[in-house]
This record gives sequence, structure tokens and C-alpha cells, in this order.
Amino acid sequence: MADNTPNTPNHADDSQNTAYRVLARKYRPSTFDELLGQDAMVQTLTNAFKANRIAQAYMLTGVRGVGKTTTARLIARALNYVTDDNKSGPTTDFSEIGENCQAIMESRHVDVIEMDAASKTGIDDVREIIESVRYKPVSAPYKVYIIDEIHMLSKQAFNALLKTLEEPPEHVKFVFATTEIRKVPVTILSRCQRFDLRRFDAELLVSHLTNICAQEKVEAEEEALKLIARAGEGSARDALSLLDQAIAYGGSHVKSTDVQSMLGLVDRGRVIDLFQSVMKGDIASALAELKQQYDYGADPQTMLADFANFVHWVTRIKVVPASADNNAYTEQERVRGKEFAEKLSLPVLAKSWQMALKGINEVATSPNAMMAVEMVFIRMAYASDLPTPNDLVKKLRNTSAPSTLNAGQQGSAPTHATSSNPPNSGGPSNGDNIVHMAPRMAGNVAIQSQNDMAPVGDPTETPKPKFSTFQDIVDHAKKMRDIRMKTALEETVRPIKVSEGKIEIALEPGASKGLAGELSRKMEAWTGKRWMVVIAPSGGDAPLRQQQDDARNTLFKQAREHPVVQSVFETFSNAEITDVRDFEAIIGDIETDGVDHNDN
Repeated sequence: MADNTPNTPNHADDSQNTAYRVLARKYRPSTFDELLGQDAMVQTLTNAFKANRIAQAYMLTGVRGVGKTTTARLIARALNYVTDDNKSGPTTDFSEIGENCQAIMESRHVDVIEMDAASKTGIDDVREIIESVRYKPVSAPYKVYIIDEIHMLSKQAFNALLKTLEEPPEHVKFVFATTEIRKVPVTILSRCQRFDLRRFDAELLVSHLTNICAQEKVEAEEEALKLIARAGEGSARDALSLLDQAIAYGGSHVKSTDVQSMLGLVDRGRVIDLFQSVMKGDIASALAELKQQYDYGADPQTMLADFANFVHWVTRIKVVPASADNNAYTEQERVRGKEFAEKLSLPVLAKSWQMALKGINEVATSPNAMMAVEMVFIRMAYASDLPTPNDLVKKLRNTSAPSTLNAGQQGSAPTHATSSNPPNSGGPSNGDNIVHMAPRMAGNVAIQSQNDMAPVGDPTETPKPKFSTFQDIVDHAKKMRDIRMKTALEETVRPIKVSEGKIEIALEPGASKGLAGELSRKMEAWTGKRWMVVIAPSGGDAPLRQQQDDARNTLFKQAREHPVVQSVFETFSNAEITDVRDFEAIIGDIETDGVDHNDN
């Protein structure tokens, strides 16, 4: 597969070519058999050539370095394959060297015209093509136009190319290559046979690099090649360029430590040690490890990116255990990654990934990258052992004697420090201190949950509702979706007494004068019986909305006065209480949502 083999058309003898060629050019594929990972495209072309079903244009797309330009030249060579015994015809079998092969692969054949659309973007350049297609090829069966980075053409150039592309002369073929397929007009795409050249996986690149090292007589550590393949991100050209650099850096022996130093990477084992410290909440050890890596020359943003990559690796093993057998990763990554996947829950890993991803952007914009990285890991370590909402609910349900605030609502706040358990530099607290409040408020005041309103029902088809409190009437108005009546009853009515067929109320200043009559009619329509609404001149409880606001204010006040909450404010000066939730409502939601909340 090397370029220095004498039986391949584009391989030059090193003795005759003193100029050094980089590996990406030296080991460029010269036959379809040498193409990496594009079996589907090769099979399609082979069958099409055998059946003489040759398209007038081909569109090659894919990321950088997957062989688009090389494949375009191979297609041109296949179309113009002619042997010395005058055997000709499109084929993917280059067992013999054809008359046109050498010139095509060296980009000097007169009938294979290559154009770089990045530098020739205008309509005048396309006009030259349109004018020249009328002339037949000089020596080859087909005149082939290879246009690289075709997405760079202007709109006018694309429009000028349309007609010729759809109905070219029989002796003309087009081969296009692009990395930005979405920028190519659909009118162009519809006239081409499209091939998506896939990115190379790490294992395939490692195998390819190993073969090249053997031909170059270079000793290379397997882990070093894995690092290079991973840094290549699926591009064979990028991986070969990095291998070229690694050989120049380390001489005839490519070591993993040299590659790490060359690329500014961190030793994978140290990344795993850092991950372990952060997940244990041992922030002191994590910061010490971080400083050591920084002193060795590791880039702060690269350290965080490598950490995020390992979080993703552990998460992938968690959800797909078979991933641990991927040979593209080192033995240490596979073994320890599997251990972490068994111990850590998916919510913890997902939370770590989100924080690391957000931290990468923070580090990129921070005036001091190292400080930003340290703060990211501090936040991550303190958040690593925070209980999930499901854990909080379980803990509260299993508490035999919860602390009680005198109000009926209750809230919970996980915290890492109390007056009896101050924070320390070694890591976060165990997260056991939780605010416990009474399960429900006593009395006539009820806090309404934000539930979806039930659909309107026909009172004649359902059991007759029973009304024993004024709150029952408001609830029924909500159920019947009479929002105007519900709002008026909550804000302008002072309830006094509700009995069978009779409602006693007092009105707030500004209440509608016809409210009593309208309420009587509504109740009769809802229940099928007459209701008497009596308006007292004074008295009654406060309106329900005012009762709710007073109860909420009382809950917030009691929550702020709770010693555990006060300790949170002492530790986190910017903390604030945003809501006080009904514990029983939370339990009900979890038990009725039909979802298994247990961590894997």
C-alpha cells in the first residue's frame, strides 16, 4: 500500500525522488482495494460499471481527509481504463496498469481536468467548462471534470452549470467533492449520484497506522497510535500528518509519552485518577493532581476536555456494556471505565457531563484558564454526592420523626454544611441534612396545586358533587372551567358558612353586585337543585387568595428561620428560597407517574 512500491502507478521510486513526501501523499490509495472503509461505494461502482449503468455526475461528500479527491481520481481512472492490448471500459479492477492511469493519478492527464472551486468561484470559470465540454477527449474514452469544494461556487455559477450537468455530451463525466453538502443546491444534487464517504473509526485507523509504521520501519507503541487515531477524529489524512510529526519528534520510536507531549495531552491514567478524586468528592486531591498536570505542561482546556471524554466513556459503558470491549481504548481505560460504570449512577454521570461541557466554554473565555478549571472541578466535586430528587423523596419518606415547622406546607433543601458540620477543604459533606416540614396545614386554608384542569363534564351523567366548605365550591368552578367565577370567588368573597343548599358570604369592596345571583344560578346548573346565597353585611374569613398568600409568606418565613436553612445561607451567601413544596403532593406525583425512578 506504500507509495514506494514499483507496481503501483502513483508510487515513485525513492531513489529517483530525493524530495521528501509526507505520509499522507506517500500512502495515498492508488486502487479501489486500498480505499479504507468505503466498501459500499466501491461495491456500487463495481456493479454499475459491469452493468454499464454509468451516471453522468458523481457527488462525493464527507469530512476532511476521508479520501474525496483521491476517490474522484480513482473514478476518473476507472472511466478511462485502457490497457496496452486495447482492452478498455469502465472498471474498478486495476490488476494491470492502463495507458492513462499514471497520468491521471499524477493529475497531469489532458482529458481529466481538475478545478478548485474555492479559488475559481465565479460564473466565468464555469463558462470555460461549458465551452470546452463540446470538444471530444484527446486520448481517453471520457473527458472527466473533477471540481473540488464545489459548495464554494457562486449562485450564478451553479445556475450556469445546471443544464450542462443534466444533459452533458456522452463523452463528458463530472465528479464533485465537497465537505459542506448542505450548501450545494438541491438542483445540483438531484442531477448527481451521491456517495457519502464515512469517517474512519479509531480501530481502522490504528490498523492503518500500524501497517504504515511497519513499512516505514518505525517502532510505535500501540497506545501512541491509539492517541494519534483518536486525535485524527476520523480523518486518515489528519492521522497520517500526526504520525509524520510523531516520527519526526521521536525518531524511529514513537512513544505514547512523546505523543502526549507533542499534542499537549494528559496521561490517560492521570485523567482517570482525577476523575476518581472528583467523583469521591476529594477536592483537595483533585486540585493537587490538576496542578501537577499543569506543571507538566498540560493545557487547562485540554485537561477539562479529556475529563469530559472520560465521563462520556464511562456513561457509554453504563448504557451499552459491550462498549468496554472497544480496542481503540487502552486497557486501563476499559477496565477502570467498567468499574466506574458499575459504581456510579446515570444521573451523576449526566450531571458531570453537563458541568464539564459548560466548563469548557467558561475556560475558553476566562482571563485565567487554570482558575476557571479549578472552579469547574470544585463545583463538580461538591455536586457529585448531592442526592437526586428521587433520593430526597426516599429519605424524607423514611424519616420517622421529621422536624416540623408549624405551618402545613413543607420544603426540602439539600445542604453540605450545618452549624454542627462546617465545610472543609477535603471535600463536600455527605448531603444528609435536609429541611423537614409538616406534611400538611391544618384548618380551612388549602394551597392549590398546579394540576391540569379536568375536562368539562355533564352534571347529569356524573355523581352529584358534595359541598361542605367554600373551597369545595371554588374547586368545582375550576373543574367546570369557569375561570371568571373561580377568580371572583377567590379574590372578592369572604366565606362564612356553607350548608346543604345554602351559602353565606360577605363581599369585599369592589365585588360585582350580581355575583350572588350568578353564583346561585351556577350552583343550580351544576348540581340540579336550588341554592340560596346569603350576603352578610360584614364578617367572614379573609378571601381564599389572601389566605393562600398569607400561608405562603408564613411558610417562607418559617423556612428561613429553620436552623438547617440558616446554615445554608451562612455557607452560601447568595442562596435564596425560591419555593416551598408540598411533600405529599411530590410523593403522589412520583407514585402515579408510572415511571421507575430507581437508579440503575
